[in-house]
Amino acid sequence: METQKLHRGRLIDHIQLVVRDLDASRTFYDAVFGALGFKVEGEGPGFFWIDELFVSTASSEAAAGKLTGRHHLAFQAKDQAAVQAFHAAGLKVGAEDHGAPGERPYHPGYYAAFLIDPDGNNIEAVYHGPYERSAESVEITFDS
Repeated sequence: METQKLHRGRLIDHIQLVVRDLDASRTFYDAVFGALGFKVEGEGPGFFWIDELFVSTASSEAAAGKLTGRHHLAFQAKDQAAVQAFHAAGLKVGAEDHGAPGERPYHPGYYAAFLIDPDGNNIEAVYHGPYERSAESVEITFDS
């Protein structure tokens, strides 16, 4: 087997799952992620998170009051123009608008747009404002 390299942290920003029963989901994720060496890092009214996974109820602020589909996927954008291009491209191919490009209250500089994909998933592009990356990605190397 030859050496393979994987990069992580370049495309996925975070994943949000909107669930019906937060307590049942918390029990499940505590168990399965605990087995993998991860634990809940934080929580608030109607949500908790582990690494880049956010689990919330439909009534949480991040879910905007309703179930939006099977998943919420957020992808990193390099700037506000990229967020705008993402939104325009989606609308052009028939995606449903779920939030025009603009600042959101999640933290200062959070600039995002949302679309509903053909399967009902809430897809986001987000630019977090001016930043400096410590690395382009994490490189994982598998040796033979």
